[in-house]
Amino acid sequence: MERRDFLYTASILTAFSALPQTAFAAEATSSDSDPMQQFLLRAMRPLDHKGGMDIRVWVRSKMTNGLFSSVETAVAPKIMGPAPHYHKELDELMFVLEGTATVLVGDDVIEVEAGGWHLRPRMIKHTFWNASENPLRFIDMYFNQPFEDYLEKIFHEITPENGYPLDSEKRRNEMKSLAEKFGVMRYPEAQDERKTIVAKYGLK
Repeated sequence: MERRDFLYTASILTAFSALPQTAFAAEATSSDSDPMQQFLLRAMRPLDHKGGMDIRVWVRSKMTNGLFSSVETAVAPKIMGPAPHYHKELDELMFVLEGTATVLVGDDVIEVEAGGWHLRPRMIKHTFWNASENPLRFIDMYFNQPFEDYLEKIFHEITPENGYPLDSEKRRNEMKSLAEKFGVMRYPEAQDERKTIVAKYGLK
């Protein structure tokens, strides 16, 4: 299947599963070998942003033979996302479930309201934030890379609670190693650009 056809098909399938605006945990019957196996995702309560930002994996790459994965993200009001960056190989498709996501792609700033979609192709600078006073919750879909593994390490493993203080060399080294492994590319001006966005929109 051509890449653009797969993006379209996967987005349509995920849209139908997301219509009730509920989060899901995977109870999968899957196989790493062809043909791809069916799996069931059972409904759970929507993800809590915990006063900042959190993620929860829906579909793992291993459940789709490496073709597709899907992660729910919850963002508190007035919270900034990561510094601007780009991906060598990863295409990201966002579907907003609740609130409004503000997305920077290249030099364009776009608002994506609940029910809206946004594609962030590889090799284009981007980031996102919640500029509103209301919670934001969205689904990000990833193609041909197990990017859910990267996010789980960032949000749930390489944390102060697990012995990785935010400004520690230990955490910086781990972050650098992960970025290299997953092709997450940053540039020297990224942190300054992030600070400019934070100041402009009154973010944390």
